[in-house]
Amino acid sequence: MSFLVAIAGLAFLVLIHEAGHFFVALAVGMRPRKFYIFFPPPLVKTVRNGIEYGIGTIPLGGYVKIPGMHRPAPRDVEAHLGPALEEAPWLRGAVARLQTELEQEDLAGAREACAELRTGVETADLTPTARKAAERGITDVEDGVSPDAYWRAPAWKRIAVIFAGPGTNLAFAIVALAIVAMLGLETPTRSVARVDPSSPAAAAGLRAGDEIVAVDDKEMDGFTDIRSEIQARDGAPVTLTVRQGSRRRTVGPIRPRYDRSLRRFIIGYTPAIVERDYAPGPAFSYALRTTGELTVLTGKALGRLFTGSGRKDISGVVGVTQASSQAAKSGFKEYLGILAFISLSLALLNLLPLLPLDGGHIAFSIVERLRRRPVPREAYERFSAVGIAFVVLLMFIGLSNDIERIHGG
Repeated sequence: MSFLVAIAGLAFLVLIHEAGHFFVALAVGMRPRKFYIFFPPPLVKTVRNGIEYGIGTIPLGGYVKIPGMHRPAPRDVEAHLGPALEEAPWLRGAVARLQTELEQEDLAGAREACAELRTGVETADLTPTARKAAERGITDVEDGVSPDAYWRAPAWKRIAVIFAGPGTNLAFAIVALAIVAMLGLETPTRSVARVDPSSPAAAAGLRAGDEIVAVDDKEMDGFTDIRSEIQARDGAPVTLTVRQGSRRRTVGPIRPRYDRSLRRFIIGYTPAIVERDYAPGPAFSYALRTTGELTVLTGKALGRLFTGSGRKDISGVVGVTQASSQAAKSGFKEYLGILAFISLSLALLNLLPLLPLDGGHIAFSIVERLRRRPVPREAYERFSAVGIAFVVLLMFIGLSNDIERIHGG
């Protein structure tokens, strides 16, 4: 059951991401063509005000189709209409006219040519496969030359629509963390509750009851600061200043070891925990602060991607699902907390300035606004190839880490 709850949570995060795109697109006059709970093909569907709503057969997240993400090109027509032209060569004249209108950037003429070509396809004797491909191609071109096409909108509208997806995930993460804080947090402190006897900390002389007040002479406000400072050293030795009662002493140097299950460097102690409930105001302050800290840590992890420690910080779908499932077993508060972290990670990943990620579309919209003219289609395609390669690399690293953890490597 916990596994199903974990899958449902991940699907929910993808769904609200797509819903963010959908509702903001509607708000700025960029009418989406489809919105699905789960992915098509549809189990059921209906059309309202020109928008197809449905429930898909693939139970993962959601799907929204925004019209005209890219300026249609003449070669797009050939790619989709190729099978139809082989079966009905007489359609070539209508196809040529549409390609000419697209080449000349006559959008009104292209819409008329689409209507003519659609009529021809409807009357042609085509196999189901060729007909479906042709109709899909014509629909894509019609969307691309429509007045509400994405690529034709002002830059601020395009940025708003694209940012709405990761923005919704970011907002969910903040609200979820605030709810967790209001339900009560077990907050780790600077004090040491227990020291692992076989740890580097024990070897250096750290004892239960010590309070860590500084790392390498840098004052620490809490356990989060201590952990972050140790991670920033990336395995290099650290020296602690500790206090017990009124006495201070120095412990170290301590060389942290990398814990594969935690995916971070540790020195081997357990902090003392205090329970604290937050009022709504402080809870949202905590959520914003925690979101900022996690964003910085995620950025550092991506910066170390091509080093051994950086690669170990990445999880794939299997690892994320396992973490969600374990949190679901622990209770609602723990599950909501891990969902908040996953939602934030999804937002940050999508905001990377790489196509086809949302951040890539935002970056290109800004570039086009500064250039005051569109970026060539070829540039979009080249940058998309780089972005796809990066995403595939992340997926490969995450899957490799998941397999290694499953086998206890």
